[in-house]
Amino acid sequence: QVQLVESGGGSVQAGGSLRLSCAASRYTAGNAVFGWFRQDTGKEREGIATIHPFSGVTVYAPSVEGRFTISRDNAENTVFLQMNSLKPSDTAMYYCAATPAGRFSLSRPLRAYEVIYWGQGTQVTVSS
Repeated sequence: QVQLVESGGGSVQAGGSLRLSCAASRYTAGNAVFGWFRQDTGKEREGIATIHPFSGVTVYAPSVEGRFTISRDNAENTVFLQMNSLKPSDTAMYYCAATPAGRFSLSRPLRAYEVIYWGQGTQVTVSS
């Protein structure tokens, strides 16, 4: 069974940085679409960053564009989310997601209904 395990969450002051990691077992990072989602209390789960296999194309939500960077290490089967210039509005539970490569839009991040596998989540809290 595919497992996605996130790490790297925590508490940081506004303007700070965090790097999230997602280790994928029994799954090849280079052959799947990976994404990062976040969900704050009472809100819908939002796709914020996606990286496509083979091409390596990355797509971001406008709310994080220019501040967050998604990347992957195929050799280590790990996907990362570098988060810079963090704001209190970035506070949420962050989830790693993966789905088999397919015909997904390159103009927007993955949507929750397109995801097959989810990690357990890691909390990010940004204080002002």
